[in-house]
Amino acid sequence: MKYAIVTGTSRGLGEDIARLLLEHGVHVIGISRSPSQALVNVAQKNHSTYTQLHGDLGNINELEQMNTQLKEYLLHRSITELYLVNNAAVVQPVNQANQIAANNLSYHFHVNAIAPMALTNSLIDYANNNGIPMIGLTVTSGAAERPTYGWSAYCSTKASINMYTRTVALEQEQLGSKNKIVAFSPGIMDTEMQESIRSSSKDEFADIERFVAFKQNNQLRSTRNVAAILVELILEKNQIENGKIYNIGDFL
Repeated sequence: MKYAIVTGTSRGLGEDIARLLLEHGVHVIGISRSPSQALVNVAQKNHSTYTQLHGDLGNINELEQMNTQLKEYLLHRSITELYLVNNAAVVQPVNQANQIAANNLSYHFHVNAIAPMALTNSLIDYANNNGIPMIGLTVTSGAAERPTYGWSAYCSTKASINMYTRTVALEQEQLGSKNKIVAFSPGIMDTEMQESIRSSSKDEFADIERFVAFKQNNQLRSTRNVAAILVELILEKNQIENGKIYNIGDFL
């Protein structure tokens, strides 16, 4: 059986990724702070299962508990293929770097960088110990390669994800494992994160007018369409290039 772990499944891209995986008959374990009865219903209609793990990825103790819960849950399942989609992320704090408090910076790095790295590390270890091929994908951003005023934290965490992806893929290649680790940049989407960005002030985020224009000019992609491309990518595992940073533009 195929199992997937998806973070941030309560709304937006994460919810749509989980929904499409369930429709493909993949059993999904969702990690979020809010439950989703809608995904349970989708699972029932498609003879798959949706299991919810509650937790805050910005809290290191809760993250460690989730890692333990995941391994215990997976041990009792007959798994042929394993997928991990690190989707959950935050954009706040959006501000000039010198205006960002250390506690806000710490939380941001825990959610955007430490959590996806820790989950990937743990599941690679599980996959290797149990002879199961794993596909690990983390949602990244063009901000990883492009400095943006007010986004020192966000740009930095996404850049670290890209280098982590390349480095871990290199390790898995040299170890001769069947695991593949990639990242995926979805471009601009119509999400709550975009709403949060548009609520920033000009002093906090210099590109605010450009992001407002994206919404006004209907330039934001639907999360459903982006999820369809991402899910097709990971399910076609033989086509995946290990360590690659994929961009939505590669498929359009």
